[in-house]
Amino acid sequence: MSRIVVLAAGNAARGDDGIGPALLARLAAEGRPEVALVDAFQFQVEHALDLAGAEVALFIDAHLSQREDVRLDPVQPAAAVTVQSHALSPAEVLRVSLQIGQVPPPSWLLSVRGEDFALGAPLSPSAQRRIALAWEQLQAWLAARSVPVQS
Repeated sequence: MSRIVVLAAGNAARGDDGIGPALLARLAAEGRPEVALVDAFQFQVEHALDLAGAEVALFIDAHLSQREDVRLDPVQPAAAVTVQSHALSPAEVLRVSLQIGQVPPPSWLLSVRGEDFALGAPLSPSAQRRIALAWEQLQAWLAARSVPVQS
């Protein structure tokens, strides 16, 4: 079982909504055995199962309403899950984890500002720049949690 779970939400066919999948693909190319990668269009109740046995978790998502280019914040379980669609916030995924009897791992949200989520749009130039900034934060977050690979 992987020590670290990274869950990225987004849709590469919707412009800057593809920020999460782009970061996940870059992480996958590194081939880190201690990291389990979960690619999703949106966070759902089933993602609570992906957290089982993990020591830490990182959610990645793009947000239109955010002012900062990149934010990395701890996430606590929500007080309740207000399911109005299939999509949940990371805090709601953690709440579902508690509801099914498992203690969720310490978790963070790497949130990257997006601008254009239009269907068929490519990543915007601003999103490409923000992906580079987010990549630096992602690498620092992983470095603080990873164990050295033993030969």
